[in-house]
Amino acid sequence: MSGRKRTPVMVVLDNIRSVYNIGAVFRTSDAVLAEKLFLCGITAHPPRRDLEKTALGATEVVPWEYSRSTRETLLKLKENGVKICALELTTRSVDFKAAAYDFPMALVVGNEVDGVSAEVLALADLVISIPMLGRGKSLNVATAYGIVAYEILHQYRAR
Repeated sequence: MSGRKRTPVMVVLDNIRSVYNIGAVFRTSDAVLAEKLFLCGITAHPPRRDLEKTALGATEVVPWEYSRSTRETLLKLKENGVKICALELTTRSVDFKAAAYDFPMALVVGNEVDGVSAEVLALADLVISIPMLGRGKSLNVATAYGIVAYEILHQYRAR
């Protein structure tokens, strides 16, 4: 993989509860060559055997960093010119396929129950959502991340 340019997308996990979701996000981040993964708050981080079971080695190839505070992480990224995009259903959300992504960017995905926190949403330059046509109002966080990550990759590569 050396020599392959990483996609200028950082991924910020805002208090993700499930170790299995975190492992799945690591694998997808490897697949799209995400620049870095920020594991924030209660989000588990390596080394953990249960995380590795799902990540299947991706923790060794995806750059990552742990931070207690999602807000502080995003403030530092913004200081460095990184655009913040939150994946959350709100009144200001736009369809993820219709969104125009600016790079470099950080994609924030939130807690499985509470979503992206209000203090984090306040820092977002863009809020996106995935249309939900059925009874459910949301997808599993790792699934939603995978769908959006590939759309962002598609838009980046089209430039």
